[in-house]
Amino acid sequence: MRVEIWSDVACPWCYIGKARFEQGLAAFAHADEVEVVHRSFELDPDRAPGDTLPVLDLLARRYGRTQDEARGMEEHVAANARAEGLGYRTEGRDHGSTFDIHRVLHLARARGRQSELLDLAYRANFAEERSVFDAEVLAALGVEAGLDEGEVREVIADRTRYAEEVRADEAEAAALGATGVPFFVLDRRYGVSGGQPAEVFTQALEQAWQGRAATTPTTGEAAACGPEGACEVGA
Repeated sequence: MRVEIWSDVACPWCYIGKARFEQGLAAFAHADEVEVVHRSFELDPDRAPGDTLPVLDLLARRYGRTQDEARGMEEHVAANARAEGLGYRTEGRDHGSTFDIHRVLHLARARGRQSELLDLAYRANFAEERSVFDAEVLAALGVEAGLDEGEVREVIADRTRYAEEVRADEAEAAALGATGVPFFVLDRRYGVSGGQPAEVFTQALEQAWQGRAATTPTTGEAAACGPEGACEVGA
């Protein structure tokens, strides 16, 4: 069975949702027969490369909040992340274009290192003092994930490399009705939207395995991130 996960490295609920999904998958009796494929979804596709801004500034502008209110929003998300054993910095993080990151993730998929790179990129973005929007950091993350440094740098430098694959993923997400991420599609039969609890993922996996579900419905409501970087706070 295949599980496809549309996500963005800039999305905190994707970071949390991946951890929760993996917990749910671990509790699934047929976990060793599940193929997981990560697909591209840019929260801010119109943002130019190199155009970054502090996350707190983004939240304050997006929601018309003060800096203190934006910080409170981040603290809420951080509490959810930490409950899953994930590191999360509420200060000093940037937001920017993730197009290059997605392209390198496609390279990593082709080399069998996609999940490793995604975990490193999430950790760098949310838990460490490393900006994933910096080409040097991205190249270093690729090497840490087991990719060839020269090949990673070639992909970063040539923005046509894997561009079609990123756009194809995004077009497919739109065709499936995904308006935010994380968005999980199980065997093209069952859809789960948002950073659901682990047990919801286990139940969805069981239903998809038994073939009882209709084509890509959505299970419940959970926190997610949508276009232009907007993220729901509640969970």
